[in-house]
Amino acid sequence: MRSQGFEVEPVLGGDKAKDILASDNFDLMISDIRMSPVDGIELLKYAKSVKPGMSAIMITAYASVETAVEAMKLGAFDYVTKPFKVDELLITVQRALEYRRAISENEELKAQIQASYGFENMVAESPDMRKICDMVMRVAPTDQTVLIGGESGTGKEVIAKAIHANSVRKKKPFVPINCAALPEQLLESELFGHVKGSFTGASGDKEGLFETADGGSIFLDEIGSMPKSLQGKLLRVLQEREVRKVGGTKTRKIDVRVVAASNEDMEDMIAKGDFREDLFYRLSVIPIHLSPLRNRKEDILPLVYHFMRQIYQNPEEMPTIDSSAQVLLENYAWPGNVRELENAIKHACTFVQSSRIVAEDLPGKIRGSIGAGGGSDGGSGTEGADGFMGKSLKAFLRQKEAQYIATVISYHAGDKESAAKALKISLATLYRKLPEPNE
Repeated sequence: MRSQGFEVEPVLGGDKAKDILASDNFDLMISDIRMSPVDGIELLKYAKSVKPGMSAIMITAYASVETAVEAMKLGAFDYVTKPFKVDELLITVQRALEYRRAISENEELKAQIQASYGFENMVAESPDMRKICDMVMRVAPTDQTVLIGGESGTGKEVIAKAIHANSVRKKKPFVPINCAALPEQLLESELFGHVKGSFTGASGDKEGLFETADGGSIFLDEIGSMPKSLQGKLLRVLQEREVRKVGGTKTRKIDVRVVAASNEDMEDMIAKGDFREDLFYRLSVIPIHLSPLRNRKEDILPLVYHFMRQIYQNPEEMPTIDSSAQVLLENYAWPGNVRELENAIKHACTFVQSSRIVAEDLPGKIRGSIGAGGGSDGGSGTEGADGFMGKSLKAFLRQKEAQYIATVISYHAGDKESAAKALKISLATLYRKLPEPNE
């Protein structure tokens, strides 16, 4: 295998193979069947559970129809009987790897298609986002008020736009406003309008955004930042369906669907006295909560291709994602959520030098988050390339592995059992890979 250019990891026994399979990535496993204490069939079952995309070739000197059928049912690509010719084995290996490559490319294409055919700007492969899409489709045709919760950058405005775009109001205005971006007096004027002379600088009558949105939808982002004095006025608008301009005496009836959003815990704000409970219940007739991107990793790759299609006008110029970059993207915690992912892809598309985006094209913060190397931001952030000079490849990989394990344990607040599950290794393997106290 090595003479043909393959990178090979020999393992003595099925039990040791299970540890390595759980902690590393392989394209192909070639295994004997008659082994002890873990035989090849048991190892194949385990391999398919932890590495379902990996190809497997089984070898045995005791060939039988039953053995072949069982191996193929469990997902083996093929099986070879002893004695065998090396050239024949190499042909089987090439076929297995070509099959795996075709499957991988098909998954990549599937991710691109999924990013194309959701709602206009929604990508929904994860169970959480599929539920959100179902809610949007059910809620959009109604006139119910919606409150969208979730961390900053999760895409609350995208959901609000999808609700409007799939409603009977879609031909009327969609008017967004960030309640945290304006001081109290200016926010009141923006929302409800003002009459000439109502305050310094009011040189003429001004229509408010509720009037602008008449017949359509208004999106009140960061609603938790709205001053208490304005919350009562907004409550009256929702109850009476009418607005009165600042400094005015007349009211005007409006027909507006309200969608609000907040990245804060609204019930906690109510308990602290920062938000009116009656307004909260008026806004949250239909509550929708968006999960952070770190909890819906199935959406990451489709989102990547979604953003790249927005960047590249010509689809033929759009790069693919190298496996090294894909691993980083899928394992990064994304504190900035979808917005941070979008910025990362813009960065990668700016610096990509070939037809594939590789790890080095991603922002240093992402590469450094799991010790993936690359300049001053790689690894622990304190060791540059010179710090690895003179080290063997195994020593380098061992150090990088230790950095990644430490990062994952830290992310799980020191809970090693949770970290082991995230790493897809046994707890015993995790402890074995941890450095000794004096190291």
